[in-house]
Amino acid sequence: MRPIGFSTGALALSDFRMAIDVLKDASVDAIELSALRYAELRPLIRALRELDLSKYRRKAIHAPSSFDASQEAEIAGLLFDGVPVDWPIVLHPDAIRDVSLWVPFGNRLAIENMDRRKSIGRTVEELDLVFNNLPEARLCFDIGHARQVDTTMTEAYRILARYAGRMSWMHVSEVNTLSRHETLSYAAIWAFTEVAYLIPESIPIILEARISAVAIGAEIRKAREALPTESQRAMDVYSM
Repeated sequence: MRPIGFSTGALALSDFRMAIDVLKDASVDAIELSALRYAELRPLIRALRELDLSKYRRKAIHAPSSFDASQEAEIAGLLFDGVPVDWPIVLHPDAIRDVSLWVPFGNRLAIENMDRRKSIGRTVEELDLVFNNLPEARLCFDIGHARQVDTTMTEAYRILARYAGRMSWMHVSEVNTLSRHETLSYAAIWAFTEVAYLIPESIPIILEARISAVAIGAEIRKAREALPTESQRAMDVYSM
């Protein structure tokens, strides 16, 4: 089965320690440590030496998404020096002002496709512009963003057809018209199954819905239903 887990920001906003505590008994093997705000990054980087993340097979960090241009070099430096080299660093393309700061990261970066509020990173053509400047960077595929941009899932298909081989990470939620991350509806589950076969089975599912601790198991089950692997499909057929 695909590795699966949560973004700490989904469970406890800026309190990554609380989110880790919430997940301690959950059946998850992946985690994304979120530092979406500039002020959250340095404390998180400092804490990496002491956090017990031994239960997680796959780990990543989400870089700040909104900051002043004068802070970009500091943020890049903290991430480059402080994040383990085998962790994806999820980065919003519209956060990049000085691309020369990010080129040295190579394949450590996971560029996230964006929701419709943004002016870049929403479509294949817009992602092409980003990857032309960062040719070694990987993709963090946000399937909820892709569905919000195009509810027919055509753009999701196009992104995966072009960039599935570049994927290293995946975000899963339902993204509403206000670009907020919600629990998966049946409509979203059905839509996601249409492109699930294009997503490599090794890519972790990171859930981003704002939910309470009691809903963790249900959200995991819905995500598994939305993104079955080929082996799961085969088992379902065999059991019919």
